[in-house]
Amino acid sequence: MQKLMVDILLKGLDNETRMRLLPAEQAMVKAWEEDGTLLASYIKQEAAGIYLVLLAKDVQDADAKLSKLPYYPYMKIEMTPLRMV
Repeated sequence: MQKLMVDILLKGLDNETRMRLLPAEQAMVKAWEEDGTLLASYIKQEAAGIYLVLLAKDVQDADAKLSKLPYYPYMKIEMTPLRMV
């Protein structure tokens, strides 16, 4: 497994849609925390987005996991593999 830093910026997500999708988004993130997929998360202060540290086989696997999130269609995603220390 590989650690990946995931930089997510939300684009085009209106407040009504965000609030409607939020419970399902939070439930999936909580499940990832519980099963060890999500190692850390940090909400951006300056913009609508979040930083995640995920465990995945590779970038494609991480993207496949992220694609199941309700907010995925509104995400601009950049991923950087991290070296294990």
